[in-house]
Amino acid sequence: MGILSNIFTWWDGATIGTSLWSRRNGAHVGTDVYGNMYFRSKSAKVRTTEGYERRWVIYNGANDASKVPAEWHGWLHHQYDGVPESHLPPPRIWEVDYTPNATGTGEAYRPQGALERGGRRAAATGDYEAWSPEA
Repeated sequence: MGILSNIFTWWDGATIGTSLWSRRNGAHVGTDVYGNMYFRSKSAKVRTTEGYERRWVIYNGANDASKVPAEWHGWLHHQYDGVPESHLPPPRIWEVDYTPNATGTGEAYRPQGALERGGRRAAATGDYEAWSPEA
């Protein structure tokens, strides 16, 4: 489908209209490690209802808010004005890399007993005692 999906669909990334509007009316601020591009309004007149400058993201691929890393989430929600690289502490040795939400994908967590893993769960251990109003 290619070009037609870019023209008419929004769930599979930005439409051509959104991309062109962003390039014309927005100032590119930065790109994260996943290829998401972040913009702010060029004009000081364009404000949100709360009075902040307008900020937005163009996703690389499907539109999924869980693809936004924490540092860029803070910038999008006006927790600080500078780009995230200027506000990040040095990474700790125990920190793991950010991963987007995998719910609904093949990489989603499937506990033992889930239908996708065969639907067999461990037998009850017998430590359960049913409640009785008389007791």
